[in-house]
Amino acid sequence: MSKQVLVTAALTYANGPAHLGHVLEAIQTDVYVRARKMLGDDVIWMWAADTHGTPIMLRARREGITPEELVARSHAEHLADYRDFGLGFDIYYTTHSPEDRAHCEAIFGALKQRGHTDVRAVEQLYSEQDEMFLPDRFVKGTCPNCKSEDQYGDNCEVCGATYSPTDLLDPYSAVSGDKPVLRDSPHVFIKLESYADYVREWARPRAEGGGSDLRPEVRNFITSFLEKGLRDWDISRDKPYFGWEIPGHPGKYFYVWFDAPIGYIGATEKWCRDNGRDFDSYWKNEGGDTEIVHVIGKDIQYFHCVFWPAMLHGAGYTPPSRVQVHGWLMVNGTKMSKSRGTFILARTYLDHLSPDYLRYYLAAKLGADQNDLDLNMEDFANRVNADLVNKLANLASRSIKFIVGRLGGRLGAPAEDAAPLLERARERFAEAPALYAEFESGKALRVAMEIADDLNVYMTEAAPWKLTKSDPERARAVNAAAVYASKLIAAILKPVIPSWAEKMERMLKLEAPMTFANAADPIPPETVLGAYETLAERVQTKTLDAIIEAGRQQAAAESAEDPAATSHDYEVEALSDEVGIEAFGPVDLRVGSVLECTGVKGARKLLQLTVDLGPLGKRTIFSGIAKSYPDPAALVGKRVAVFANLKPRTMKFGVSEGMILAAGASDDAVTVVELDPRARPGERIT
Repeated sequence: MSKQVLVTAALTYANGPAHLGHVLEAIQTDVYVRARKMLGDDVIWMWAADTHGTPIMLRARREGITPEELVARSHAEHLADYRDFGLGFDIYYTTHSPEDRAHCEAIFGALKQRGHTDVRAVEQLYSEQDEMFLPDRFVKGTCPNCKSEDQYGDNCEVCGATYSPTDLLDPYSAVSGDKPVLRDSPHVFIKLESYADYVREWARPRAEGGGSDLRPEVRNFITSFLEKGLRDWDISRDKPYFGWEIPGHPGKYFYVWFDAPIGYIGATEKWCRDNGRDFDSYWKNEGGDTEIVHVIGKDIQYFHCVFWPAMLHGAGYTPPSRVQVHGWLMVNGTKMSKSRGTFILARTYLDHLSPDYLRYYLAAKLGADQNDLDLNMEDFANRVNADLVNKLANLASRSIKFIVGRLGGRLGAPAEDAAPLLERARERFAEAPALYAEFESGKALRVAMEIADDLNVYMTEAAPWKLTKSDPERARAVNAAAVYASKLIAAILKPVIPSWAEKMERMLKLEAPMTFANAADPIPPETVLGAYETLAERVQTKTLDAIIEAGRQQAAAESAEDPAATSHDYEVEALSDEVGIEAFGPVDLRVGSVLECTGVKGARKLLQLTVDLGPLGKRTIFSGIAKSYPDPAALVGKRVAVFANLKPRTMKFGVSEGMILAAGASDDAVTVVELDPRARPGERIT
């Protein structure tokens, strides 16, 4: 009996084009959905655009259009990009829909009826110039924990601390730069602590009587979150705001993170109504056998793994049975960056290269864990060319072309001496469905590679091209074994590269599309094969270079057109030429604790520091920072970064045994690089 499964990917925010970070998650979701369908399960993929919030409102205002016009344009762009990447979603809807609004109001009403909402005054930062309360991500300032500057109002990207915008030091509006003032405003809260026991029980494995199938690291995250205690969740925002007004609370709007996941529900209702399916069997079936699987990035798991199941349970909706969390996408070893041209839009990639290659590369590197994934362009070309072209496609190409071109096209039965290899191939093939069902696409694709490796070696050793005249039936049988193995490979590849499998189905004249149940069936020996269709072509380095260059140009154009782009009232030196990581190898940076710091008689610029490097001993270091630190004692106790293997320098004041790292445009504007006080003296900085 097939299982009823509903799968979602995180909603793409509608204030800009889709980029490769979005594509990574969409491909992981698509591969999972297609694999579950090949298993015979009844699977639907419900998806939508996330269309509400302050950023949408501000961008629309800047462009001189309505928010509705902005989200409609973005929706059309996203839909075109995702379709061109071959994604098999059943619906790509919008959170700005009557269905979404109705379910927002229903869920809120149910929680309110149970007494699990509250209203109380909140002190917030208000920009008089912007005439609005500043949401978390629209106020910036200095982190109250590590003192890093230019951090957002909800968490620090340097030390990871979370806090309230009012905790920021020296806050300013990220919209206008205005210094905000504190004002009170009534806000609506959900009493999350009421659901702590439920969330704890939901997070337990279903095999142990719990409510979900989560990875250990996700379950540990939830446990850690619950141990800190669940604070009431502020689900309201003040006008001006683009979103749904909260019933009974004029001028208050549902926070985007309240209504966004409800977009999964709204999309499902729309799809069920259009396709004659039972909506309640998906979202009003708590305790039933329907699976709801969310695929998300690790930065939003607290919403999906704590707030979301609490909301759903409290309102009588079905909670998810699994939340699959992936890591972030890096490009050439670094976070996607517009300045480096590695912030690559989905359309930029599609303008240069087939989506099949990126689908394969990402799926081959993805697993069920949360490890970040690096799209390294050199590795990308090497893997596509070595795996897809030289091994997987080569096996099919050499065998099908040989039979069609030199043996009249009739397949024949596989050679008897290939039987052990083909049996082993079937055993390996049988591993793939379970791997896909656990989001282990990388391991599933390695199975395909192992089959190809075995049969390519067999073909080389059997050398059928030498037997065309002397023993054509032996040549036919050898190639037939390779064709059968290529069929198994195509079935494994089908969730990742559907077009590959479709071509194989045509070439092999299969009567029905391949599934995991029928792909291992033998091919009738009398089959007359169709002409070979190209499965993969080599990726050229110059094409990848063109993608990076197009990303740079796109970023430059956006910066020039965007009046809200970040600007600075100071200049810095241009970056030095790029170097490889090996250039950093000889430099040994260590954590130092400043024990003493005094001025140097006869040297107005110098300070003399005694620095503890733990097991490495103490060092005397002279540093030209005196004009920036008129009170040298202020540095005592600081954790600093020390260039520890710098050759000692003899000065008339003594020997300097290293260098303290610092930054500044002039002698009187230098700041010593300070490290977290938890860092231990002597530890290496990497």
